[in-house]
Amino acid sequence: MTLDVINEQNDRVGSIDLSDEVFGGPVDEGLVWESVVQQNAADRRGTHATKTRGQVRGTGRKPWRQKGTGRARVGEVRNPLWRKGGTVFGPQPRSYAYALPAKVVRRALRAALTQKLRDGAVTVVEQLTVDEPRTRDAVELLGRLDSGERALLVDVKPQSNLELAVRNLPGVRAVGSSRLTARDVTGARRLFVTADAVRHLEKVLAS
Repeated sequence: MTLDVINEQNDRVGSIDLSDEVFGGPVDEGLVWESVVQQNAADRRGTHATKTRGQVRGTGRKPWRQKGTGRARVGEVRNPLWRKGGTVFGPQPRSYAYALPAKVVRRALRAALTQKLRDGAVTVVEQLTVDEPRTRDAVELLGRLDSGERALLVDVKPQSNLELAVRNLPGVRAVGSSRLTARDVTGARRLFVTADAVRHLEKVLAS
């Protein structure tokens, strides 16, 4: 497939041939789903916590003697059966992160890029730069590119001014091609990828 290459003024300046191996393969929605779920799990804070019977406040003294009172036997007021007692097998702080095979991650990214390309949501740009790290400059750039909402700007190494300029814009992100994930691609409505980033992605995702 061949796509037009535009400049920052949205004028056509050339064309680029895309690799069918990366941008023209089958779209496996299951792999994309697995990759998105894995990244969502890794981003979970996992700070939930409950107190066990050893952590709740209260004395360890036996409330009454074991036999002869007619009441149920009990060892302490902190036991899980009583109100304000400890929690049994409650959630504790932990990490939800887990790993996926590298081939699965690459295949998921290829599938996500292919689907976006079929949807006509991929635009190849000569370069993505702004003169100053100002939000206004980023808004002007996106306006010239007719980006709309939820735009993803991909470069081999995004310009620092651009990263600072877009960080206050909701739904707009600038990412490096080496850090691009299937969740980034599926979460954006439009992808603006530099020609250098396209070549880098083709090199990394070819296998």
